[in-house]
Amino acid sequence: MVRTVQTAAVHKPGCRRSSRMQRKETLAGWLFTMPMLIGVSVMVLLPICAAVYLSFSEWSMVTGVEGIRWIGLDNYDKLLEDTKFLKALHNNVVFLLTVPVYMAISLLLAIVINKFVYFKSLFKVIYFLPYISSVVAVATVWRVLFHPSMGPVNQFLMSLGFEDPPKWIADPDYALLSVMMISVWISIGYNMIVYMAGLQSIPRDLYEAAEMDGAGGWTRFFRITLPLLSPTTFFLLITGIIYTFKVFDIIAVLTQGGPAGSTNVMVYYLYDTAFLNLKIGYASAQAIFLFLCVLVITWIQWIGQKKWVNYG
Repeated sequence: MVRTVQTAAVHKPGCRRSSRMQRKETLAGWLFTMPMLIGVSVMVLLPICAAVYLSFSEWSMVTGVEGIRWIGLDNYDKLLEDTKFLKALHNNVVFLLTVPVYMAISLLLAIVINKFVYFKSLFKVIYFLPYISSVVAVATVWRVLFHPSMGPVNQFLMSLGFEDPPKWIADPDYALLSVMMISVWISIGYNMIVYMAGLQSIPRDLYEAAEMDGAGGWTRFFRITLPLLSPTTFFLLITGIIYTFKVFDIIAVLTQGGPAGSTNVMVYYLYDTAFLNLKIGYASAQAIFLFLCVLVITWIQWIGQKKWVNYG
């Protein structure tokens, strides 16, 4: 006679406790991260999705949600023919030149302070103050400094013999350059501190070994300092380029895009289109275009960093 023996799986009490504990930990993890996930979804993801949809629509906030009208790619076609937008894009591209300038100055200051200055913390605070200062206060100070006739800058230039110094922020030919100089002055402190942190992480043994081998100062700089600072440089380069495409506050306070649109940049033109002219659909198309510009530039840098960034 054939007997069928049925065996039931036996779950050990320890396994049940472990599974129960794992579920509790998972639930606790979701509960702790839920506020952040809700905040990111509501404040970031939802506006991005709304901007993508509205970029294909024509809408003014005063008409309400019922006034949204689908127009396809018309907003993007309009971007390519909008002279003001193309001028803002050109100004943003020119503004990119501030990044290598203040990075070079910051690196030079970081090396000098790290090697030759005793009160390093004091100089860090002094150079970092413009970065953390109020934009309104900074703009007010520079507006006084760059005053066409009574400003200290032009008074100094006239004392040196310049009969007709530039009008700076009041001159369309010099306004963007003036804002770029202010941006360089503001950004030096932050970049310098980051570079100093990178310099202090380089082992001193490498410099001592190179010096024993007869390597001069420039050789040590190009063979040791720059390669080992390449991750820091890569980080500052990406964040700096993103900042130049997002520059808004100093423009809004100091020049409002003038004179004659000479300091108009993409974010300020987007603000003017959306909140002053109330063209939300067209402004959303500008925002998506700006996002794609930053995405492409960052992607190109990320691909190129494999050839020049040394993580060893």
